[in-house]
Amino acid sequence: MIRLTLAICLSLLATLTAEEKRPPNIIYILADDLGYGDLSFLGQEKFQTPHIDALKDKGMFFTQHYSGSTVCAPSRSALLTGKHTGHTFIRGNKEILPEGQQPIPAEEVLLPEILKPAGYVSGAFGKWGLGYPGSEGDPVKQGFDVFYGYNCQRLGHHYYPFHLWDNEKKVILEGNKGTAKGDYGPALIHERTLKFLEDNKDRPFFAYVASIIPHAELAAPKEYMEKFRGKFDEPKPFKGLDKGKELRQGRYQSQKEPRTAFAAMITLLDDQVGEIVAKVEELGIADNTLIIFTSDNGAHQEGGADPEFFDSNGPFRGHKRDLYEGGVHVPMVAYWPGRIAAGSESHLISAFWDMVPTFAELAGVKAPADTDGHSIVPELLGKGEQPKHKYLYWEFHERGGRIAVRSGKWKAVRYNVLKKPNAPVMLFDLSVDPGERNDVAGQHPETVDRLCAMMDGARTPSEIFTFGQEQFQGE
Repeated sequence: MIRLTLAICLSLLATLTAEEKRPPNIIYILADDLGYGDLSFLGQEKFQTPHIDALKDKGMFFTQHYSGSTVCAPSRSALLTGKHTGHTFIRGNKEILPEGQQPIPAEEVLLPEILKPAGYVSGAFGKWGLGYPGSEGDPVKQGFDVFYGYNCQRLGHHYYPFHLWDNEKKVILEGNKGTAKGDYGPALIHERTLKFLEDNKDRPFFAYVASIIPHAELAAPKEYMEKFRGKFDEPKPFKGLDKGKELRQGRYQSQKEPRTAFAAMITLLDDQVGEIVAKVEELGIADNTLIIFTSDNGAHQEGGADPEFFDSNGPFRGHKRDLYEGGVHVPMVAYWPGRIAAGSESHLISAFWDMVPTFAELAGVKAPADTDGHSIVPELLGKGEQPKHKYLYWEFHERGGRIAVRSGKWKAVRYNVLKKPNAPVMLFDLSVDPGERNDVAGQHPETVDRLCAMMDGARTPSEIFTFGQEQFQGE
C-alpha cells in the first residue's frame, strides 16, 4: 500500500512538473481591415462587440500598437518574420495569377518554424497571401502543420467562394456552385479552427486565426443580417459583379444593404472570438493559453463600406493604404488568465514584428538574430525590464509610394516618394495630436532631420519590391 501511494505521488509530481514546463498555447486572432473604432469598447455605438470587449476587461489593452503594414500581405509578412517592411521579404501586394501572391522564399524563417523545436504544432486558418498553392510560400511549406482557408487574398474577397484549401488539397464548395450562396467561408474556417484546438489540447500549439472579416466584399449569413435590418438607412447600395466568367475571381459582388452587412459581419466575428474563448475554457486549457486579438491594418472603403458612417477609425486620420495613424494604428488585446493582469492597459509603443521575439521567449526558444522586434513578455507579465523601440518604420509601394517613421512621440510621414524621393516630410507630435491634423515640420527641423535619417537607414534593397516604378495590384 505504501509503495502504491508513493508511486501515485511520484506520478502526480511528474505530471505537475511536465505541465509547469509546458510552454503556453498561443492563439493569435487577426481581423482583416478592422478599424480602431470598430470595437464598442473603443467607441463604436452602432453595434456591439461584447466578446472582444470582455477580452479587454479580463486582459491587457495596448493603446499604442501598430500593424506590420497598411495592406494585407506585407502586414502578415512582418508579423510572421519579425521584420518591418524595410527588411521583410514581402513588402507589397503582388499578384501571381491565376491564384495567389508573391511567394515568401523557403529561406525565410517564419514563426511556426521558430516554435517547432519547443514542440509546438501550428495551424493557420483563414487568409494566407504569402505564396500561391504549391509554391515555396505555401503555408504547409513554411512550418504550418495545418492550413485551412483562402490561399489567395484576392479570392479571399469572397465570402461564398468556389473553393478553399485544406493543406494542399483544393476543396470544392458544392453549396456555392454557379451563383449559389450555401457555404459561408468564415463559418467553415471557424469550425476547423475549433477542431484544431480540440485535437491539440494536450500539446503546445500555435493557432494563427487570420479571419477575412470585415474585408470587402460585404456579406453575412441571413441570421446575422436580420439582427440589423431596418436599423440603418441604406442610401448607397453597392453594385458589383454578380455573373459571368469573372464571378468570384476578385471583383466584389453587389450588396444592397452594405451598412447592415458590415455590422452583421463584425458581430459574427465577435461571436467567433467568444466561441474560441469558450472552447479553451471547455477544454481546460485557458490558464495556459495566451489569446491575442488585433487587426492587420486600418478600415477599408471598398465594396460599399462606409467608415465615416461607423466612425471606423475613431480619432485617427486616414484609412487602409494610408501611413497616417488610421492606416496602421490598430487595437490589440492580450488575454491570459492568471498571468496577465485583468483590466490592465499598456502604452508601450509596439508593432507586429514584436510577436516573433515575444512568442519565442514564451516558448523558451531563441528568436532569429535579425528580427526588428522586441519581446513584450515583460510588459505582458509585469516582470523585468521592457526594451523599447528607437523607431518603427513602414513603407508602402502603391499610391505613389509612402514612408513613415515613429520615434517616441514623433511621427514623420512622406508621400509620393516614387516620383519625388525627397518629397517634403510631414511631422506630427502624437502626444498632443494623435489625429495628425497639425504638421509641425517647419517648427522642428532637427527632429525632421533625425527621423529622415531613420527613414534612410531602415531599408535594405529588394530585387522585387524595389521602390522604383513597379506595378502592384492593391488587395
